[in-house]
Amino acid sequence: MTTQTGFDLYRELGVRPVINARGNQTVLGGSSPSQEVLAAMAAANDTYVEMEELLARSGEVIAGLLGTEAAYVTSGCAAALALSTAACIAGMDPDKVGRIPDTAGMKNEIVFQGAQRYSYDRCYTIPGGRLVFPGDERGCTAQQLEAAFGPNTAALAYYMRPDWKDNVVSLRDAVAIAHRKGVPAIIDAAAQIYPLDYFRDVAQAGDLVCFGAKYFGSPHSTGILTGKRALVEAAAAQGFIGFETASGPRPFGRAFKVDRQEVVGVVVAIRRWFAMNHEERLLHIEERLRVLEEALSVFPHLDTKREPNFPAPFTGIRIRLDPDRVAAVTRTLDQGDPRIWVRAEGGAVVAHVHTLNEGEVTLLARRLREALTQA
Repeated sequence: MTTQTGFDLYRELGVRPVINARGNQTVLGGSSPSQEVLAAMAAANDTYVEMEELLARSGEVIAGLLGTEAAYVTSGCAAALALSTAACIAGMDPDKVGRIPDTAGMKNEIVFQGAQRYSYDRCYTIPGGRLVFPGDERGCTAQQLEAAFGPNTAALAYYMRPDWKDNVVSLRDAVAIAHRKGVPAIIDAAAQIYPLDYFRDVAQAGDLVCFGAKYFGSPHSTGILTGKRALVEAAAAQGFIGFETASGPRPFGRAFKVDRQEVVGVVVAIRRWFAMNHEERLLHIEERLRVLEEALSVFPHLDTKREPNFPAPFTGIRIRLDPDRVAAVTRTLDQGDPRIWVRAEGGAVVAHVHTLNEGEVTLLARRLREALTQA
């Protein structure tokens, strides 16, 4: 009897498998949980539990690891952002909770620096938040940020990245301004999970801090919300369990459902992340990068450099090319069998190695070298 592989399963469905050299991206399914996480999820499938109790206890475990007052498992980081916004707008007021996303007459403004604008700022508007953008795409000063707070401000939102320049008000200063104005701070820290001390520091930096659990090896469809107890509890009350347990108007978050197996998967994955030997993990990434660099060494004039990413100092190789060659390389890789997806960014092809399965880096190196030769 032969064991069916993932490649076999997808091809049976008429779906073309992809070797993922793009990273933990939603368009490619996000993550590949470890066997330890998958085994725990399978075990959790053997019995039912009261979900409210499971969410409460799992939150205690996660909060203990991150040093926060409370935590809550969500259906991804985007759901955590939306629930956080709802918590800041409506709190635990049943009438307001039941009206979301109709927030007319409520404090519903979310202050967000114009220079930090990104596609996911849509998440703050899902529960009826209205974004206010101090500054512009070139930057925002502390004075501009402070002036943006008004009588209808419900929260500050902050997109956390470690590489912001001086044109953006720092996280610490932005949160301090929000607190002086008497409003909470929501932080999108989706992938900010390494180094571990940094993970904890960011988790403790705001009133509500949102992470994508896929980045530390949990199922793709999971996230975590951490922060101040009262606000986390308000967010949870507006989630999918709140819809079932509310005695009054139903909260909006019924669509943000996670199952019991996923909750267990998050707990096992984050415990594993804090217990694993990260030096060994980084060495494994380093070995893969060297395989790519050796393959590319046959092109002595190729402009390449290592690409930084969240789980390590470097996880990929950036290859600078003219746009036509970028398109040709990515097209050739995608049209092969199996398909290979890399990132295309204007004048560069970026190949990441941390989402490759065992043995795939050799194939990636060969196919990348062939694609560059043909382009």
